[in-house]
Amino acid sequence: MIQNMNSVEVCWEFVSQFHGDFQFSDPMLSNEEQFQNNIAKCMESPEKHGVWGVYLDGQMIGLFAFLILKEERYIEMLVGLSRVQSAYEEIFRCLEQHYPGYDADFVFNPENHLLKQLLKMRNAEFEPEQQKMVFLGPVKEVDTTGVELYSEKNEGQYLAIHNKDMYWTADKVLAALDRFRVFVAMDEGNVVGYLDVTHCFDQNEPYDLFVLEEYRRMGYGRKLMAKALERNQPSGMMLMVGVDQTPAIQLFESVGFETVEHQNNLTAHWKVSHSF
Repeated sequence: MIQNMNSVEVCWEFVSQFHGDFQFSDPMLSNEEQFQNNIAKCMESPEKHGVWGVYLDGQMIGLFAFLILKEERYIEMLVGLSRVQSAYEEIFRCLEQHYPGYDADFVFNPENHLLKQLLKMRNAEFEPEQQKMVFLGPVKEVDTTGVELYSEKNEGQYLAIHNKDMYWTADKVLAALDRFRVFVAMDEGNVVGYLDVTHCFDQNEPYDLFVLEEYRRMGYGRKLMAKALERNQPSGMMLMVGVDQTPAIQLFESVGFETVEHQNNLTAHWKVSHSF
């Protein structure tokens, strides 16, 4: 049975049972800030979120939180916690009943074989596994000449080169500058790269780092990251990078990031079908 959750205390009690569980912990619940953002605040905006508990014989066996954007027909799993297969099956039935045809994204623990198997059965598409890295500081001295904070004069070129195959497109980022900072790399007045990074959290995150192909291996990625780290102090910063992306990992290590064990994630994309 699925119930709408409105008690932070009940949720926290259930979440605490998963701390240190390398198989079924949730990478989106690694600290108190994430609990507040992905569960507590979601309860305050039920018009665009669902926080659901799955119960069996009066006992909670699963806790799930979703971002639900009905106008965009898009949902995203913010939290998915359970050690019981039937809890995941119940959630999938709920999604298939109420949100058929929606695009759904799942970010979860790569070791969670229960969720992974159910997504595979529904022909979800999987991205490569992501390695978590955190910035431990201090900020290293890097020449950031040519990198500047986004301004309206850069808008056209920034929009033109921005990655369009993602949720946070350029338009959405620019409409959410209370959440994001945008840095641009310049060469003779032209935008040759950019970095979209959050700035309003205790632990911020680069969402998209891009440099035009003809300008790669020239230090622009390192310059962009160094500039963002300078502006981010004293807040922390974390990021996710493909486990097989050795050059990117080396770039982040060069500005002070270190890998974190047992906090990798896996992203799956699924077009919600009708009842399975």
